[in-house]
Amino acid sequence: MARAERDAPGAAAAGTVRLGDLVVNRMGFGAMRVCGPDVWGPPADRAAAHRVLRRAVALGVNFIDTADSYGPEVDETLIAEALHPYPKGLVIGTKGGLVRPTRRAWDCDGRPEHLRRALEGSLARLKLERIDLYQFHAPDPNVPFAESLGALSELQRAGKIRHLGVSNVSVHELATARRIAPIVSVQNEYNVGDRGSDDVLAACERHGIAFLPWFPLGAGQCLRRASLKRVAKRRGATPAQVALAWLLARSPVMLPIPGTGSIAHLEENVRAAALRLAPEEMAELQR
Repeated sequence: MARAERDAPGAAAAGTVRLGDLVVNRMGFGAMRVCGPDVWGPPADRAAAHRVLRRAVALGVNFIDTADSYGPEVDETLIAEALHPYPKGLVIGTKGGLVRPTRRAWDCDGRPEHLRRALEGSLARLKLERIDLYQFHAPDPNVPFAESLGALSELQRAGKIRHLGVSNVSVHELATARRIAPIVSVQNEYNVGDRGSDDVLAACERHGIAFLPWFPLGAGQCLRRASLKRVAKRRGATPAQVALAWLLARSPVMLPIPGTGSIAHLEENVRAAALRLAPEEMAELQR
């Protein structure tokens, strides 16, 4: 029996969520970790990075998250190298609005002229004529938020973006964005140990907007929680699987995008799609 068949149902076990007129499995893949250390430069083993990306798709992942700042400009290239021509139904979401002048820097740049250049670069690297989901990576304190979103809305009307999303936003900023253009996704930091975006998640639920939690495992920090370890031990699962299962159970609009450069960790994460937590376990984890 083929390996992919042994792992069935894979990511599809999490159910689906809508991104506008697109439907994807609710267990996605965040591709930033296939870059080099600190999300900087190419991976030491390019072929291994390609294998991780292909394995994600084989496991039923049909939503991959990336950004032009990952590498920078490395992650999108790796995705195209590994997966283009893309299989039917695969949705790639990328982001623009952050720049990386150095390894440690993540600087905002929401100027319309930068966003136009960023989008063109992403289209070229991903070998696409239109981005299925393009997200504004972060509000720029030096540029009016509406000005940045207005530029992306113009690019959407020009046919270069299918759907728009926003990232690292407040409820107010989400409302502002929705007045400018239809918004199908929000990507904010969120995990069992950091629920600071509960209000944004609630707004997404009200409006049928997908919520993509970045750092869904809290960069590993939330995995040290005693409650996670207890539930994982009882269920014969790993703390990471329980943390991802908690996210899936937390909201029907949740679309976790755990990332890794390891096939073993990828397979572990995807198996969480089939883990169902009981109400009392959810309560225990949320205390």
